[in-house]
Amino acid sequence: MSNSRQQLADSLRSNFADKLSSVKYEFKEITAVVTVENYIEVATELRDNGEYDFSQLVDLCGVDYLQFGQAEWQTDDASRAGYSRGVDATTSAGRLQFGDELESINTQGSRFGVSCHLLSYSKNRRLRLKVFAPDDGFPVVPTVTNVWAVADWYEREAFDLFGILFSDHPDLRRILTDYGFVGHPFRKDFPLVGHVEMRYDPEKERVVYEPVTIEPRVLVPKVIRKDHRYIEDAHDEANGDA
Repeated sequence: MSNSRQQLADSLRSNFADKLSSVKYEFKEITAVVTVENYIEVATELRDNGEYDFSQLVDLCGVDYLQFGQAEWQTDDASRAGYSRGVDATTSAGRLQFGDELESINTQGSRFGVSCHLLSYSKNRRLRLKVFAPDDGFPVVPTVTNVWAVADWYEREAFDLFGILFSDHPDLRRILTDYGFVGHPFRKDFPLVGHVEMRYDPEKERVVYEPVTIEPRVLVPKVIRKDHRYIEDAHDEANGDA
């Protein structure tokens, strides 16, 4: 780890010892996991404290860890042929149909996470601040729109796609899906083929919704590559990467 990242990680562990669940350094990035009850306090401190000065929220996104790390086809190499033809069908996220359910491999309160990607211009540092909704069945975390106003649309997107609710958000509405859309399409238990098909009916002169006729199957394997961009420590120091 470079000196700059090491100092940031040590400072976070020291100043927020009772408010952070963990501080990790992976893939040249620092991720701090904050408890939900301390989410706003820590976010505000990271913005206002001159030691951190994370004035910019670059992105905020939701994550569904329902079956994190599991895949019915995992390989170290990508292939031009074969795909799912040689894979035994299992009840995975890639083959779900309407009404199917997936069993969570995580403990309660660790399925839905929210990741804030922060940037400090004055310190030239980046940080990922992550928080988990304590209730998997009804995921709610506080809004950070009062800390970074730009979070408004990001949180609406996470609500729309993942069904994560942000308490005290000024205007929590869907932002990408159509009016009357049912479900949240980025959840791992939402079928990749969707719940319904839609087409324009020339006789009725309107868009109609019909049952899905596509058979779901996994077309692309989960490829785990050894990426030279993530060679740490010695490579960082040699290139002067802060």
